[in-house]
Order: sequence, then structure tokens, then C-alpha cells
Amino acid sequence: MRLTCFLLLLALLSGCRTTFTSTLPDTAKWEKITLTFPGPETSEAAADNPFTHYRLDVTFTNGEHRITVPGFYAGDGRAAHTGAENGNIWQVRFRPDLEGEWTYAGKLIRGTDAYLGGDAGATKTVKSYEGAFFVGNAEPGENGRLIRDHPRYLRWAESGDYFLKTGVDSPENLLGYADFDGTYRYSDDFREGESTAEGLHTYAAHLDDYGTRDPAWKDGKGKALIGGLNYLASVGVNSIYFLTLNIGGDGRDVWPYTSHEVFDRFDVSKLDQWEIVFDHADSLGMMLHFVLNETENETLLDNGDTGPLRRLYFREMVARFGHHRAVTWNLGEENGPNEWSETYQDNRQQSDVIAWFAEHDPYRNYVVLHTHPGEAAFAEIYEPLLGNEQLGGLALQLGNPYSANEVTRKWLDLSAAAGAPWIMTVDEVGPWWRGLDPDNATPNNQDSLRALTLWGNLMAGGAGVEWYYGARSPHNDLNLEDWRSRDRAYRWTTHARKFFERHLPFGEMEGRNELLASEAQFCFAREGEVYVVFLPFGRPATLDLSGTEGEFTVQWYDPRKGGELIDHGELVSASDGQVGLVPPGEGDWACLLKKRPKE
Repeated sequence: MRLTCFLLLLALLSGCRTTFTSTLPDTAKWEKITLTFPGPETSEAAADNPFTHYRLDVTFTNGEHRITVPGFYAGDGRAAHTGAENGNIWQVRFRPDLEGEWTYAGKLIRGTDAYLGGDAGATKTVKSYEGAFFVGNAEPGENGRLIRDHPRYLRWAESGDYFLKTGVDSPENLLGYADFDGTYRYSDDFREGESTAEGLHTYAAHLDDYGTRDPAWKDGKGKALIGGLNYLASVGVNSIYFLTLNIGGDGRDVWPYTSHEVFDRFDVSKLDQWEIVFDHADSLGMMLHFVLNETENETLLDNGDTGPLRRLYFREMVARFGHHRAVTWNLGEENGPNEWSETYQDNRQQSDVIAWFAEHDPYRNYVVLHTHPGEAAFAEIYEPLLGNEQLGGLALQLGNPYSANEVTRKWLDLSAAAGAPWIMTVDEVGPWWRGLDPDNATPNNQDSLRALTLWGNLMAGGAGVEWYYGARSPHNDLNLEDWRSRDRAYRWTTHARKFFERHLPFGEMEGRNELLASEAQFCFAREGEVYVVFLPFGRPATLDLSGTEGEFTVQWYDPRKGGELIDHGELVSASDGQVGLVPPGEGDWACLLKKRPKE
């Protein structure tokens, strides 16, 4: 159930302080509420800039629980459908996390640089708003929001289930879509040898995946992208990665502003259309992975500092989209020093961004850094941030995708030793020109990436992957139009996630490769109780069960086909110490050992 409250009252003089009161209909826990408030008549281009000279904050209260949420200028309140650039509507989006009676109180203030808050110039209250609503039980099947209460995994607040990411990293310019207002590519000057694209995305291959009850805007726009999300969800994809600002970067077709040359005015109809897409992804259980800039433009705003323009940008992103159930704020693609950009954010600037989100995102969404590839870059850029409790994790880029197990475990251990454990996901696999091959490519690297990258990350205690499509592949990181190009890969990626979800207490397990005789195999264990041994190359394994006791059942899982466990009634005894495990066929296999209850 989505709830929008329109307060249809006569507009008074903007200089007068007026309080509007409203009682809303009941809603369910975790459902999105959009409060719509009248304010001064203005526009995106008004001299009295509505994005900088006004600030709306609304505080929601339930007993002792209080949360203050930023609002935003919304044009006529229906800009996604009307394309309006002007109007007198401000909005706030909220998702209640408690049942019972809620009240809210909001203020729209005006003043020079009012959006900065604090002592940013003289301000006065233009309008005040208050009201109440009742929140009932969560709807059946509701997971709630993703929260961080485990050192290695996110967890759904309502269901209590842990979240493993099985997502797509491409196209990074997902939002460079022809059906969004104000969207264009301002330059086709692509770097030689890297990804190129002709025109904006249309995703026409997914038009037939659109459902008759699915959302759209402006008499049918958006259907192909909505259909693409439907397809991805149908094959188990639960996360999408996208840039929100690629001015000066690769695609040069995505930004939240009214143009690529203006950084303090936002395109309200385009952002309202983005919200329709994000709402739909949210309804499908997908994480929204917001990548806030590219390596080429990480100093575009305020020379990399968290100054006025960057704070304005972040505030708009949080106000408009921070309410979603599953949000990742990524500081930027390949964040930090590199060989091909003249400027970059340093550790202080990175820390300032991380601190800004910790202070100003009322939902405390997950914050990560996307890495440059290679251990030298890791040591230079990311080691100095160890111990930062406000950073949620690293979005690992691996130049060598087959190092996933080693790199994941190393940075889990380093961050834990520093006193602030980080979550580790693999969010780009190299080399840059290849990534994950399409299903029909020959030769094909999918088997290797499944065994050594996907399972390598998960078997180290990592939290999952998003697949990147290299520059020299069809349907690549910039020109992808048909996600079905990797259909087989999505399915075996989902098989891995389902194995962990259905058969393992993985939140209580850890990587224990040292229990195996071969270094080319992986072990994940809660010692003495449950073990998973992964055989990337299908060779027999030897597992050390000495120091434990009892008998263990042995079952096998086919990572390529998924399905049920293969059980031939095999048992091994801890008293044997070193036990041999022989896979039932060729290729990669997972072996599950569980302690047999005493009779």
C-alpha cells in the first residue's frame, strides 16, 4: 500500500507563518508514505532557488522514537507524469519502522543557503505542518529494511533473514534512459579501446517483460526499463548498480540536475521518474546501489571536499531516495588515486563524505567504497580507512577475479582486527575489457567466475557479487540493452545464494581453508557442527575433522544446476581425522557436512 496525502488548502502569503494540520489514513509498517505540502509558488529556474534557499525537515514521532527526515521541492507534485518545472509543492517520503500512532511536525524555512542548516544565514519559517497517522502490522511477506547488526552481513529488519547480494553491475549508466525527462548524452568522445554507446538506452528487448499492472509515466513511458527489472527479478537478481552522476565520466548521460552544466538545480520530473523505477525495484526486493560519482569526476563538486555543492547533492539523494528498503550509498566508482585522472579524493575527503552520511541520512543506510583493482591500490587508498566504524564495507573491484577468496578473507580479517569489521562484496570483476562473458561467448569464463569468484567470495564470508560486463563484450558496461545476454549466469548465481539461504547458518560460519589439504579448495565452517567444502576443479578433497567428534552426513550440491542436495547416505566419522570427499561428477561441486544428531 502506498499512501500519498495531499493537503488541499488555500495558499497564503509565503512570508506568513501558517500551520497545516492533517490526520492521515492508516498504513502498514514499512510502507512508503509521501506527505505533500503546499508552499510558495516557484520553479526549478526561479531566481529564489527552491533547492538552496528553502529547507523542509519533518520529524516523525512514535513514543520515545523520533526520526527527522529531509524533504524536497516537487514542482506540482506529479512531475513524473506532467513534466512540470514549477509549482508550489514540497514533499517528504517516509517509511515507518514501528507500529502504533505516529505524529509528525515539519517546517519549511527560507534563507540564503537554508539547505545547509545550522548557521547558514538568517532564516525564517515560511510554513509549518503537523499531523498524525496510525501504522498497523507489516503486510504478509514483508522483509522490512536492510540493517547492519552483523560484522559481515546485512539483515532484513522485519524477517530477520540475512541478505546475500546476487546483482548486476552493468550497465553503469542504467539511468541514461531515453524515457527519462531531461536525459541526453552531451559528448560522444569515448576513450579509445573502452566501452562506447550509440544514443541513450531504450531496453527495447525487455518491452515484452512489462506487466499490465506495472507502473509507467507520461502515457506509457518507462515500460521497457520496468520490464527489464521484472526479468532480472525472475532469474534471482536482487541488486542493481547505477551511477547517479557521470558528468566528465564514461557515459556522460546521467545526472540529477536540469543540465550537465548546472549543479544547484534539480530536474524534478526526471527525479520523480527515477523514483517510479526505484519503487518498482524495491517492490521486487532489489537493493538500490547508488554510485554517487565516477573516478573521473570525484572532484567535480567542491574539488572533492564535502562543501556546499556536494552537500546539496547528497541531501537531495537522501531526501528523495533514502527511504527505500535496501539502499547502498557508494562514494564513487574506483574512488581514490589513479593513473588516468589528474585529481582524486584523498582519505580525508573520503572520511568527510562517510561522516556526512552518518550524520545526515536518517535511515543509516549502508555506505561503501568501490575500490581500484590490485593490492597496491588497496594498501595506499583503503588501509588508512581501517577502523572507520561509519564505513560499512568495500565494494571490491578485482583485476584478477580468481583472487576473490583470498582478497575477501584478507580484508575481512584486517577490518575486524582494526575494530570495525567491514562487509565485503565483489562489485566488479576484471580485466576491464572482459568482465563476465555473455552466455554464447567462445571461449567462455563463466565456469571459472562461478567457481572462483562467486563461490570464492561467499566461502570466505563475503556478502555476494554484482556482475560487470567488459568493454569488449556485446551488451557491455555502457551499451547493454538486453540483460538476457547473461541469463545462464544469473541462474547459477542465484543457485549459490539459495544454497546458503536454505542449508547454512552462514551468519555463524567463517572461512577455514586451513582445514583442507589443498590450497585450491575452499572451506566454510562452524567447526564441529557444519562444514561446506567447495571444489572449484572437481578434484577430491581431504578435510581435517580432528578435534571434533561424532558422525557427519555428506551431501553434494551442483552449483551449475542448483536444485536439491544429492544424498547417497554417505557418512564420515570425526574419529578418522582426515576424511576424503570425492565429488559425484566432473566440474565444480559443493560438499555439505552436518553433524549427525546422537540417537
